[in-house]
Amino acid sequence: MWAAAGRMRALLRKEFVQLLRDPRMRFTLIVPPLMQLVLFSYAATFDVRHAEVAVVSHDTSQAARDTLAAITASGHYTLRMLPDLRAASAAMDRSEVRVVLQIPQDFSSSRVLQLLADGSDPNSAQLIAAEISRIVAEASLAGAGLTPAVVVDERAWFNPNLEDRWSFVPGIMGNVIFVSTLMLSAMIVVREREFGTLERLLVTPVTRLEFLLCKMAPVACVGLFEALLIAATAVLWFGVPFMGSVVSLVGATLLLLLGTQGLGLLMSTYAATQQQAMLSAAFFIMPMIVLSGFAFPIRNMPEFLQWLSLLDPLRHYLVVIRDLFLQGKGLWDHGFEVAMLALLGGGALAVATLRRR
Repeated sequence: MWAAAGRMRALLRKEFVQLLRDPRMRFTLIVPPLMQLVLFSYAATFDVRHAEVAVVSHDTSQAARDTLAAITASGHYTLRMLPDLRAASAAMDRSEVRVVLQIPQDFSSSRVLQLLADGSDPNSAQLIAAEISRIVAEASLAGAGLTPAVVVDERAWFNPNLEDRWSFVPGIMGNVIFVSTLMLSAMIVVREREFGTLERLLVTPVTRLEFLLCKMAPVACVGLFEALLIAATAVLWFGVPFMGSVVSLVGATLLLLLGTQGLGLLMSTYAATQQQAMLSAAFFIMPMIVLSGFAFPIRNMPEFLQWLSLLDPLRHYLVVIRDLFLQGKGLWDHGFEVAMLALLGGGALAVATLRRR
């Protein structure tokens, strides 16, 4: 027992020195995760903050002017008055406007508008069309002095203002940890083989399990450091609420790291060079991010892809980490996700241990 502890202590010291002695590696551990967090947090949003709207109005009545004034007052749209629909269509073809609003001559009596949206961006088109329709309906009722038959009192729990950033930032944290630790785990053993130090380790009394544990420990420390760094930045800079506990955050991240390192070490058993390891990791990264539910709801996917996504550890981690940030739930509230993370990580690590000779 004491001999094993001594061997592992020496191996761990060697791994940490090898990982941190390179200035480029120290730069990689801190700067890229923060850059990705900042860029994605500001850029990744489905909210329509501003849109150009072309208006073709054939009615100069007070009702038409009130409708256009209500759209302008929302602060999200800039109206461009154009003479006819042909000019508006040409402006949309040039991507100068995203929506065309045509007001017919009998608008005061018919109360009918035509709304044309640029469908090349379906999500934005739906959001803009829905919001303008709501604004027009409310303005029409107000102008007629009427109240709607049903008044809906909307409340959004856990995210009162429906901020995309509150959902994206925890997802970005999961993606950054997933990608960085998977790539690092896939290359860390292959690098030993390329440098010729793996053969020297094989002739020592170090066991297979000790070798893998000492390879995993530094990468796990890197993943935990990035998780805590990104979580602190999310709370202090972006104002994302953190309702859970740090212990649950660390526990969930360790379970994710078990899966990423097991998968990365398994890839390293098949790769002969670092380039092959990187390509193998890149082959798995994109499908696993898509199936994780980071940007696309899993419930909207075909059923066979929903079943396939159960094999993605990132999917289960994002469920836990988002609820941890916004709802304050802990690990014990996500028994299925925790069990799947442990099962997938343990299975991948077991296979990697058996293949490591």
